[in-house]
Amino acid sequence: MEKIEEQFANLNIVKRSSETKEPTYLLGIDTSKTVQAEKGSLVAVLCSNGSIRIYDKERLNVLREFRGYPGLNGVKFANSCDSVYSSCTDGTVKCWDARLASEKPVQLFKGYPSNIFISFDISCNDHVICAGTEKVDDDALLVFWDARINSQDLSTTKDPLGAYSETHSDDITQVCFHPSNPNMVVSGSTDGLVNVFDITVDNEEDALVTTCNSVSSVSYIGWSGKDYKQIYCMTHDEGFCWWDLNHLDTNEPITCLNIPDVREVINVKEGLLDYLIGGIYHEKTDKLFVVGGTNTGIIHIMSCTTSGLVHVTRLQGGHAATVRSFCWNMQDDSLLTGGEDAQLLLWKPGAVEKTLTKKDSMKIASSVYQRVRVHSNDSYKKRKKQ
Repeated sequence: MEKIEEQFANLNIVKRSSETKEPTYLLGIDTSKTVQAEKGSLVAVLCSNGSIRIYDKERLNVLREFRGYPGLNGVKFANSCDSVYSSCTDGTVKCWDARLASEKPVQLFKGYPSNIFISFDISCNDHVICAGTEKVDDDALLVFWDARINSQDLSTTKDPLGAYSETHSDDITQVCFHPSNPNMVVSGSTDGLVNVFDITVDNEEDALVTTCNSVSSVSYIGWSGKDYKQIYCMTHDEGFCWWDLNHLDTNEPITCLNIPDVREVINVKEGLLDYLIGGIYHEKTDKLFVVGGTNTGIIHIMSCTTSGLVHVTRLQGGHAATVRSFCWNMQDDSLLTGGEDAQLLLWKPGAVEKTLTKKDSMKIASSVYQRVRVHSNDSYKKRKKQ
């Protein structure tokens, strides 16, 4: 097998998205897990104007768009069908059928009064949805729903199964189910805590498997390691933490790595690192990679070891502004990236781009700009003072 580091270094742009009438920041990307016969995969992109665009992955042309839903956060395909989910600040999680050009969601998961959802995920078996709220009064909730469609209940609106309310004290910015165990979920918050739960346990206190402290506002979390027994997180001030849950019942420390500010310790070879975007766990090689970038659109990929982060490669010549989202596909080793330049790019190892056009950087006014992540040294401090 070709080294994964060499595959990353050999990534080239194969396709750029077609022009759209309204240029927007591309805040989230996910690809369908099902491949339609002779049609390939679908790509869902969350845009800063409150719309979700569905693209054909190979051509990167817009197939349809779900519009008019301000305050959407995150975008995620179901694992067994072409349903697309997004949480919303109006206190709902919305579900669309990516194959239909319907303006209305096919399912609506309603929260409790005053809920403002800013994060969510769906379990690997598509049975349970969990969404995290902003803090309102003294409450920051993890709310759960049964996502299964009951043929006896034709209603498109579902009420919650219940909620966790005691384990976070501030906005819950991240929710991430275990990739293969539908009963395990991890949450991250601006309170700095990363909590792991076993949702088969009846009450919240006993369901809490462990709490890890990033000591900063959590911006991204993911699972890694053999059998996905590790978790990692990034913070809004560009810190990185990595924990091994295998050591919960031993005397070994669970912290594998803790870097308060990656920008201060990483050498990206004749360049700068301005921010972190997320992580990629490469299951075949059991390696964790961290993805970051620059404000001019360069993407940096770093490998993660217990001794620190090591720069692997830079991807340049694609984006002209901050990259906000990406999606790695293990099946064909492809990478999708989206940014503030309104471009969606498809990268593949050794690919040759058919059209060599590059857009200028855009500054796009958006009503949700204050909600999306702003990369700066003091963004966390400012938020805590509010």
